[in-house]
Amino acid sequence: MENRRLALVDDHQLFRLGVAQILKKFPQYEIVLQASSGKDLFDQLPITPVDVILLDLHMKGMDGEEISRILLKDYPEIKIIILSMSYSQEHIMKLMRVGVHGYLPKDIDRNTLVQAIEDVSTRGYYMNDDTAQALRQGLQHPEESAKKTPGEGLLTGREMEVLELLCQGLNTAEIADRLFISYRTVEGHRKNLLEKTGSNNSVSLVVYAIRNKLWKV
Repeated sequence: MENRRLALVDDHQLFRLGVAQILKKFPQYEIVLQASSGKDLFDQLPITPVDVILLDLHMKGMDGEEISRILLKDYPEIKIIILSMSYSQEHIMKLMRVGVHGYLPKDIDRNTLVQAIEDVSTRGYYMNDDTAQALRQGLQHPEESAKKTPGEGLLTGREMEVLELLCQGLNTAEIADRLFISYRTVEGHRKNLLEKTGSNNSVSLVVYAIRNKLWKV
């Protein structure tokens, strides 16, 4: 496993200390930043490179959703995993649509946390059975199906293949090998997919695929 630089953002110091203690047992992880608020995080980020942020959803001042929107706009290379006591379909749907890369309850075991960190780092998102179920149920609501989907019906056959492989968790190099095309060609298809579907990252593409029944989870 590659080394990952992690940030812990939570307004409860004891929770941050607990997560830090757990992750100390995994030498591939280095906690380079801890913050108790959005302001604290954004004060440190310009001088502290981070790969993955473990972010509390409910905090005073800026909450996890607002922080995520700023991160996705200004630091798109950073992966975001929401950790929350509110593990509801509504919250999962809302945050996945925003574009966060993973959503976990705070009572998870350490192996699940490690798996989530690795998945968002290598495949671009983490999705367990509960998250997938919440997305399926949330996207079946009548008001959702009535909305027009950007780019619907405009995907080429090759773009559909790339989308399915992205949903399966393959990265650009793996997709290129699977389809016998160049890395640059895959990146071109991915760019087209983002534009046609109105998505901003791989997570949004997965949501699009589920909503339009292009991929079953």
